[in-house]
Amino acid sequence: MRRLWMKTLCLALLAIVSAALLAGCHGSRGLAPFAMPESFDTQKKYEITFWAKNDTNLTQVNIYKKTIADFQAIYPNITVNLRLYTDYGKIYNDVITNIATQTTPNVCITYPDHIATYRTGQNVVVPLGELIDHASYGLGGEAVNFDAPTKEEIFPKFLAECSFGGDIYALPFMRSTEACYVNKTFVEKLGFTLPQTLTWDFVWQVADAAAAQDEEGNYLLNGQKVLRPFLYKSTDNMMISLLKQSGGGYSTDEGEILLFNDTTKSILETVALHTQKGAFSTFKIDGYPANYLNAGQCIFAIDSTGGATWMGSDAPLVDIPEENLVDFDIEVMTIPQIDADHPSMISQGPSVCIFNKKDPQEVLASWLFTQYLLTNEVQIAYASTEGYVPVTSKAQSSEEYVDYLSREGEDNDYYYDVKIKASKLLIDNIGNTFVTPVFNGSASLRDAAGQLIENTVKSVRRKQTVDDAYYETLYESITSLYRLDRAGATSVGEQKELGPLPSTAVILLISLGTAWVLIGASFVHGMVKSRKK
Repeated sequence: MRRLWMKTLCLALLAIVSAALLAGCHGSRGLAPFAMPESFDTQKKYEITFWAKNDTNLTQVNIYKKTIADFQAIYPNITVNLRLYTDYGKIYNDVITNIATQTTPNVCITYPDHIATYRTGQNVVVPLGELIDHASYGLGGEAVNFDAPTKEEIFPKFLAECSFGGDIYALPFMRSTEACYVNKTFVEKLGFTLPQTLTWDFVWQVADAAAAQDEEGNYLLNGQKVLRPFLYKSTDNMMISLLKQSGGGYSTDEGEILLFNDTTKSILETVALHTQKGAFSTFKIDGYPANYLNAGQCIFAIDSTGGATWMGSDAPLVDIPEENLVDFDIEVMTIPQIDADHPSMISQGPSVCIFNKKDPQEVLASWLFTQYLLTNEVQIAYASTEGYVPVTSKAQSSEEYVDYLSREGEDNDYYYDVKIKASKLLIDNIGNTFVTPVFNGSASLRDAAGQLIENTVKSVRRKQTVDDAYYETLYESITSLYRLDRAGATSVGEQKELGPLPSTAVILLISLGTAWVLIGASFVHGMVKSRKK
């Protein structure tokens, strides 16, 4: 009887092992590569999810809703469910979480750095090269039921930003760059004249002069207790732009990390110097640059052209009480340059990727919706909400968009002059924009670049010693914090860490070991019992 019990237990454990093995294999297999269907089945119902980001701008939300309604009128068999986020980082985190359970959205507004990480999963993101060039369902294809742009009508520079890993993994949706929103009134009050192109030397000189205070701690420039002469919203862009302009290393296309170099140290030393003088701070430390600018507490506020409607005393979107607004003349300029004759600024703005699903028809439905986001109706409507620009020559050259740009300053809402100036700034400088290499780990590298500046500013304001030893320790801590010693490409002869085993694999190994132990125990028990006989 006991021998029968032992055999039964062993068989049960082997059954558990088999089940764990099947579960583990299913979870690790992933999805099959997307295969283009011969045609789109318009008789079948599809429900797709669209994860999008807006800047708490209700106009943008309504544009998304109208876009979905108009698309569903063209394709009544496709239902699009909108999920809104206020932060790209939250979209990124939710996508990463959902990859393991194959519950990613169908269409997602995101950034190429994030897509590079999504691609580490097997067949998670759909490569778009074949879809783009498809005769029937490609960009502007003959079977597409709306006036979509062709591949040639997307600005090549913007499409190239979505190309990495041997294919195209996204379509550009909107493009922006950074702008310096300048309180011209304050600049002139300090005795300076704005140059045609801002330089770093000029900005630092003016910002340092603005930091002067009286004996009671009031700033001489504005008569207030608060003044942040130079505020930068995105310090990762600040570091990346300075490295680009100065020829300093950041990374290679293959993912080699070059950030921690002498040029970076020199940039941080400059930041520390002007922070000590009270001339510089950041969004993460002090708050939104537009709020300080509009309250007469900032001279140079650097933010995206996509944030233009918050900038200026007449801005349609303002986050401070009306009684705190200060009237001033505002200029929209390119970010400071090291070489004014050869300007360089970062290209940014959201792109759209498509996630793979079991049903290729569902993916094709997602692709049709993604194309619709590039139609003139959507591109012009969304671009007009902020200082974005459409990503297609078709939209930019349309009568409607040309008319929009020509009516700069007609009102402080739809034709708000700062917003339209921000758009024109990018249009005039598309050829001067750049992007950073995209690879698995590039998102972490970007975060690390900004954190170097943030930590330096914090340390100076806390009266800590900032010297060579400080920067050496800072490099080490940032490398460890963002795991940059494990990011990107691997050197020749070096092996990447594989990380911990999946839970299914751990259960499998434990079950196998337990089963073999019990089988062995049963065999020994039988041998002993037979000898006794």
